[in-house]
Amino acid sequence: MLKNDQKVFVLLENNNPQVESLSKQLEIPLITQKQIDSHRDGFFLAWRDNKLALFDIKSPKKGMSVEFDARSMEQPSWPAPKTGTLAQAIGKKTKTVVDATAGWGQDSFHVFRMGYQIVSIERSKIMAALLGDGFERLGNQSWIQQLNLKSPKLIVGNAIEILQNLEYIPDCIYLDPMFPAKRKKSALAKKPLVVLKGIVGEDEDKKDLFACALQVAGKRVVVKSPNYAEPLGGKPDLSFAGKLVRYDVYFKT
Repeated sequence: MLKNDQKVFVLLENNNPQVESLSKQLEIPLITQKQIDSHRDGFFLAWRDNKLALFDIKSPKKGMSVEFDARSMEQPSWPAPKTGTLAQAIGKKTKTVVDATAGWGQDSFHVFRMGYQIVSIERSKIMAALLGDGFERLGNQSWIQQLNLKSPKLIVGNAIEILQNLEYIPDCIYLDPMFPAKRKKSALAKKPLVVLKGIVGEDEDKKDLFACALQVAGKRVVVKSPNYAEPLGGKPDLSFAGKLVRYDVYFKT
């Protein structure tokens, strides 16, 4: 279900058999190139360079796809060292992590690279399609196959319902909900985040999601937020701040 009245289509390409199945799966209409030219705004999904990408009709030359390109210097050292604020928040003794708000998947990938066992949840079918395509391409990368690794598992649906029905207790549940943008030009969000917010919405149920996560998690809940935002769950047990964002940690009692 789309938020904020954003229009999203699937580009009809006769040489691509995947477009009709994707349209049915996501329950969004097909659109021809001529029809795209007649629309003033909205987005469309299309495959370019063997990647599923989301294109802005206003500027359709460059699409947004999920990219998981590991740096060559990191490949031999998998798992990557558990350093930095995110690793501190998740904890070195943590083994299993659920990213309940996967979005573009960059935090899921970071956690995966550090050797944690991670499951990613995304409720938007459109974002999940992009994320699933990214995970599939990740699984085909040579360093993943050489190390006999598997991409993170992706679950599509409402995170609250999924967390309540997990078959295991994850050590850590990670949340990165939408927060109001700071009203300064220097703090404007990057386009992928703006698009994500346009499709997913404001995460009005983030407090309910936090309460559910705290109930389900085995050891801790980690909430990522901009430094200017109030803590989602009240005063955290620990907090690790960087220049722009911080990670608030709530221990399971």
